[in-house]
Amino acid sequence: MQEVTDLGFWRVVAEYGPPDLLVTEYFRVHSDSRPERQILRAIRENPCGVPVLAQLIGGDVPALVRTAGLLQRERIAGIDLNLGCPAPLVCKKDAGGGLLRRPEHIDLILGALRASVATSLTVKTRVGFDRPDEFGTVLDILCRHRLDAVSVHARTVREMYAPVAHYDWIRTAATRLRCPVIANGNISSVAAARAVIAATGARGLMIGRGAVRNPWIFRQIRDAWSGATSPAPTLVDVRQYIDRLYHVACDPAAPERARLGRLKKLLAFILPGLDPSGELVARTRSAADEKELFRACDDFLTSTQPFDLEPHQDSPCTALV
Repeated sequence: MQEVTDLGFWRVVAEYGPPDLLVTEYFRVHSDSRPERQILRAIRENPCGVPVLAQLIGGDVPALVRTAGLLQRERIAGIDLNLGCPAPLVCKKDAGGGLLRRPEHIDLILGALRASVATSLTVKTRVGFDRPDEFGTVLDILCRHRLDAVSVHARTVREMYAPVAHYDWIRTAATRLRCPVIANGNISSVAAARAVIAATGARGLMIGRGAVRNPWIFRQIRDAWSGATSPAPTLVDVRQYIDRLYHVACDPAAPERARLGRLKKLLAFILPGLDPSGELVARTRSAADEKELFRACDDFLTSTQPFDLEPHQDSPCTALV
């Protein structure tokens, strides 16, 4: 997740139990691009001790091949091509999810990358640009190439992060593709993880927004699959997590205003639903300084009440999650 799951966030997740595999923020690739230093630093200083995929976004075939070559000099497990980012500016440039409107160009990109990538080559995609019934054409193309895994987000680009999720198309991908298919979308708890695996037949799960809200999720899922029991986090645990985000995920050398803005961005994934009235979200959003923001957190997050892993659907800010 761009400008969210960066090195600072990886450092926090490492304390709670990291995933089995990390994916970098995307390297923006164009004719005169160079791999961004802060993302290279995340690869080089990976605190989680697990393999890393270097994620590329762009549509310039020679530039993608060149960048993949540079990144293969780093300690990565493979190259991941982003065909899923729904940001309008990205799609306007025929990158990310925008490439789903040009299946023939995806074919060219994958052919060129597969010929030049000696490590794993994976793809992250959505189930179409406008409609999920477009996904069959994309699947035809993915089947032509020797991919090591495909992650499928269960929404179209147009649907952004709407509540709808087309898990049936992930099941179709899992049936048709020869490589492992990883399911993505609406995975915020062990219960959701079990339901998505059952619905899709996927070989694994990719978790983004759900991991920002619930950093315990990777440990919880591993424990559930092995039959172990994970401690249930409380609101006090959430308050301590917010402290870690501020002191670890936010650059301590940055001005307070910049750190506060970064923390507010992360809180937008965490706080909705914790207070059905919406007061907690409103107060943290409007906080002018660190003391004011943490005072709001202290007013709501100091009990041993269990942390509700699933955001309330009637929360005024559920759309942010």
